[in-house]
Amino acid sequence: MAIEVGQEAPDFTLVDENNEKVTLSELRGTPVVLVFFPFAFSGICTAEMCGIRDDYSSWMAKGAKVYGISRDSRFVQAVFKEREGLTHSLLADLKGDAAKKYGVWNEAVGAAERATFVIDREGKVAYAIHNEIPNARDHSEVEKHIA
Repeated sequence: MAIEVGQEAPDFTLVDENNEKVTLSELRGTPVVLVFFPFAFSGICTAEMCGIRDDYSSWMAKGAKVYGISRDSRFVQAVFKEREGLTHSLLADLKGDAAKKYGVWNEAVGAAERATFVIDREGKVAYAIHNEIPNARDHSEVEKHIA
């Protein structure tokens, strides 16, 4: 079961596309948007990540740290970010550890389902979207939950 609004956001440490460690609990005091996606370079995933770049830069303008998270390696994430001109960081969740903590790991596919979590400054989940892999998300409600 996915983590729900009001719950403490599970902590994790992953590396980004530059091999820098990112630990969620170290971001307390800053709103965070976690965007789990199955695979870099796949059609819907690319559209969603580019949509954040093109349509939702206001998330970062409101002070949020935005992280796309998939099971791809940091090397794949780096190429994906560069080729698509993404402005947010991408985290490598190779074994799905973070996705499992958030209840969005799909064991049959070996990838995260599509899920977005807004984490408030105190480390609690303020908003959540969870879709199965074939179904793109509507991110239009995310911004109003970033505070």
